[in-house]
Amino acid sequence: MDQELALAILMSGRSALLTGAAGTGKTHLLNTFITQARDRGKKVSVTATTGLAATYLGGNTIHSWSGIGVSDYLANNFFDRLSKTRREVIMKTDVLVIDEISMLHDFRLDMVNQVLRVVRKNDQPFGGVQLVMSGDFFQLPPINRPGEQGGGFVVYSEVWQELQPAVLYLERQYRQSDEQLLEILTALRHDDIRRHHAETLLARTEIEPPPNEDITELHTVNVDVDDINIQKLASLPGEERSYQQTTTGSKIYVDNLQRSVLAPENLVIKQGALVMAVKNSPQKLYANGSIGTVVDFEPLTEYPIVEFRNGRQVTMVPDVWELRDGERKRASISQVPLRLAWAITVHKSQGMTLDTAKIDLRKAFVEGMGYVALSRVRDLDNLYLYGINRKALEISPDALAIDEVLRQASNEAVEHYRPMLDEMKRKQSAPKKSAKSGSWQQKIAKMRETYPKAYMPWEKADDNILKQDFIQGATIEQLSKKLGRHEGSIRIRLQKHFGEDTVA
Repeated sequence: MDQELALAILMSGRSALLTGAAGTGKTHLLNTFITQARDRGKKVSVTATTGLAATYLGGNTIHSWSGIGVSDYLANNFFDRLSKTRREVIMKTDVLVIDEISMLHDFRLDMVNQVLRVVRKNDQPFGGVQLVMSGDFFQLPPINRPGEQGGGFVVYSEVWQELQPAVLYLERQYRQSDEQLLEILTALRHDDIRRHHAETLLARTEIEPPPNEDITELHTVNVDVDDINIQKLASLPGEERSYQQTTTGSKIYVDNLQRSVLAPENLVIKQGALVMAVKNSPQKLYANGSIGTVVDFEPLTEYPIVEFRNGRQVTMVPDVWELRDGERKRASISQVPLRLAWAITVHKSQGMTLDTAKIDLRKAFVEGMGYVALSRVRDLDNLYLYGINRKALEISPDALAIDEVLRQASNEAVEHYRPMLDEMKRKQSAPKKSAKSGSWQQKIAKMRETYPKAYMPWEKADDNILKQDFIQGATIEQLSKKLGRHEGSIRIRLQKHFGEDTVA
């Protein structure tokens, strides 16, 4: 599916999953949709599964936004404790965005659904809110920690089948310009890595990056990341400067918040240190993931002055991260939003685009880790490898099975929505009349005057009626009138159930 059609479907008000390979522009499209929806007066709540991912879109975590916090279930008094402010936010929301959906547990999506249904007093999925999920199931899965409730991908949630989101599977690649790297990443997604793919990657272990060039390294375990950053820092001349974070809240909440905060508890740097911004600047002076070098320290405050790779010098002052349970602030961390950037973990790199990277996949321990790491760069010439193990070239069997279903669902969405988009474009290119043509939303509303359920998800009850009446000899025209849907929609749905040859 192309971005134009995907955006049109999102703007129609349909709940959807926006997916596709790394580098296909999911975040760009999501930002475009958010902007256009807000321009049309929609109240859009932007969330993500981790604090790090949320910063890319300027949003909040879904756990905080919904009020479910760090719990694995809704307590008996959950709704009694939910604040008035949180209820008002949920009531006013027209569109809920959840980014990096691959990392959200299935049971937590069900929890969010329950919260919205009860608060909004609406028994439709998510209380009638348009839900827009974005992510790639080939990337990192939900983390199941000891002592916590385990779960799987959100497609296994109870509400998924009820919601039946449109699947918008983006195909065009924007990040990778190198055909060899793109071929390897595509082979990974199809679990079809061949010997020549492995040999191409192994050849990158024999090539060293240019001397004296600061390159961010990706490693699979925290201890390796810490060791490299400490060694690199120690090799620099000059005096160390340290910045200790300050916190509020109980230890358990602070520890939970710390998992989503890239800034270390004690930031130790020197002049000349390679650093990375770990939060978006409110003034847009830098972005989360921006790389720079410490060039000096402000005389009075001793805050570091960083020259980023775009040439801009910025004095980095402390920023604040918060963990909220509804409107109740459970914990906060204040720290200079920097970390040493000679090395970061693969997990923390998800969502980033790096100009150059040196990657160590010898200790990869979960499926998808190799795919995430290798897809951070644009071409093989800027990819350097310490080594790679077999696990790094493996993909989750669940992700493979899910991908096949998602691709088919996306193809069905293209067949269903493409005629309407083409008709809209034809009318827009025709000579304009005195009256302005209506918006997409207005066109949907006009169609629903004739077909009340046009472009609405198929409910199980309607599906059963469709199949039963068709078997008993009902015509497409009769089914269209009975179910309130366009004849083309009836035909496509019947083809899905009975095959293209059965339905002319």
